[in-house]
Amino acid sequence: MKKFVLLTITVCMLLSVLCGCSSNYSDNGKLEIVTTIFPEYDWVSSILGEKAANAELKLLTENGVDMHSYQPSTDDVLAISKCDVFVYVGGESDTWTKDALKNSVNKDMKVINLMEVLGQAVKEEELKEGMTEESSEENNSDEKETDEHVWMSLKNAEIICKELCKVLSEADSENKAVYEKNTEKYIEQLTALDKKYEDTVKSAKHNTLVFADRFPFRYLTDDYSLDYFAAFPGCSAETEASFKTISFLSGKVDELKLGSVMTIDGSDQKIAQTVRDNTKAKNQKILSLDSMQSVNKDDISQGTNYISVMEKNLDVLKEALN
Repeated sequence: MKKFVLLTITVCMLLSVLCGCSSNYSDNGKLEIVTTIFPEYDWVSSILGEKAANAELKLLTENGVDMHSYQPSTDDVLAISKCDVFVYVGGESDTWTKDALKNSVNKDMKVINLMEVLGQAVKEEELKEGMTEESSEENNSDEKETDEHVWMSLKNAEIICKELCKVLSEADSENKAVYEKNTEKYIEQLTALDKKYEDTVKSAKHNTLVFADRFPFRYLTDDYSLDYFAAFPGCSAETEASFKTISFLSGKVDELKLGSVMTIDGSDQKIAQTVRDNTKAKNQKILSLDSMQSVNKDDISQGTNYISVMEKNLDVLKEALN
């Protein structure tokens, strides 16, 4: 379906260029940057800092749709085709970008693929004990999928921000000193928050989380040597957990004497409630970690940023691990 949509968009885009009837290709003198997801958008915004007025920064998923179900519009593909800098994750959900980039109008465009930047730090999705496996229709390959949720690691964020600074400085050398200064300050914030996570985990009563949900937090838990059990792998499209999974997770909550059952942002908490109802105590709190996959433009306008979300996640972890 995505390929059909992209083919249609590409034809329309080429026709608009040939006919000279699109105003989207006028040069406004600003650095045009397109990002696919919120963390990328916020990192770039922080690096631009006081020079943000000199750039046009676009977030493709500003309506809150997560990247796994995102479908590019004609305007989105047009924006990518002419931008100066394009930032995307580079996982299975971003296969549509190949055609968009192949037909780009700006041949000097600088492209940042987060998974390529991270290289060996990219992890594969795990199928852990107790998880409900995907149906045969969804899981039609023996190949393991890479875990796309690289932004959930503060350590990864530092690496990525350095690369973003480098590329933005190349695209706009006049403001290189500003970008470098802003990046240095931002990385100081990331490092300080990373230390708070380390201290929290070191002093915690527990070191295991039970997620009655999908699990897009492997990078986060691996950073601090936390263990986890979950109903589904990171990008699973499944919504119904098996009886075996419910029973397993409930048993883990009892075995580890945990005071909480975890979910992710946007969850209806039904699986978590069922897991809790099948424990001995039946009184665990249901807590949610934010994977930043549903942040929208209204959230951004109200002050939501990458650091603030990760700070809130730290507060949730403190409660979950004690």
